[in-house]
Amino acid sequence: MTWVEAIGWLGAALAIAGSAMKTIIPLRCIGIVTNLTSLVYASSMGLYPSMAVNMVLLPLNGIRLYQMLRLIQKVKVASRSDLTMDWLKPFMGRRTVKSGEVLFAKGDTANCMFYTLSGRYFLKELGIEIPQGRVVGEMGFLSPDHTRSQTLQCLEAGDVLSITYDEVRQLYFQNPEFGFYFLRLSSERLFENNKKLEAEIARLRNAAVEPGMVERSVST
Repeated sequence: MTWVEAIGWLGAALAIAGSAMKTIIPLRCIGIVTNLTSLVYASSMGLYPSMAVNMVLLPLNGIRLYQMLRLIQKVKVASRSDLTMDWLKPFMGRRTVKSGEVLFAKGDTANCMFYTLSGRYFLKELGIEIPQGRVVGEMGFLSPDHTRSQTLQCLEAGDVLSITYDEVRQLYFQNPEFGFYFLRLSSERLFENNKKLEAEIARLRNAAVEPGMVERSVST
């Protein structure tokens, strides 16, 4: 067997191995090596159509591999960073809210979320005040029926920024940092709600136990 034939068989083996890959990065790496091997073989044998195909596939595989590695790096940076919403502000619209105005009510159709710039805001059902510099209304994005589970009312006039869920979807898939921020934000809100629910259950249990203790003390 000549060295040219050996390279040809190597290229065939790499092509088979690439087809068996389950993850994209090893697939691209093997694709690049396969393209290089196939180029050497095709040029030695004068197979111009094969040369043309591999000359196109080689830079394409290289570009896709570079893009995937950059995406992974961004995800790693985003997972370790202290994320803020400052970069999101240019994508949002500004709105002035009057005191007493309801930004959204429980049961309403949810189509946007807000970022509080100034003023004071209150979630009625949870009984909590939303401070400035916080995102609110994001849970409607995760709701299966896209309805509000809370009522948000303005206690003191101020300004908010808003962004529609359609724009949120685009940013979610385009920007890993926003994806991680949104995941953290939603998880934080769920844990906060869970803590309040546990506290309320404990309060109700204590309230149910105390009358019983009083009755026993009286009977004794």
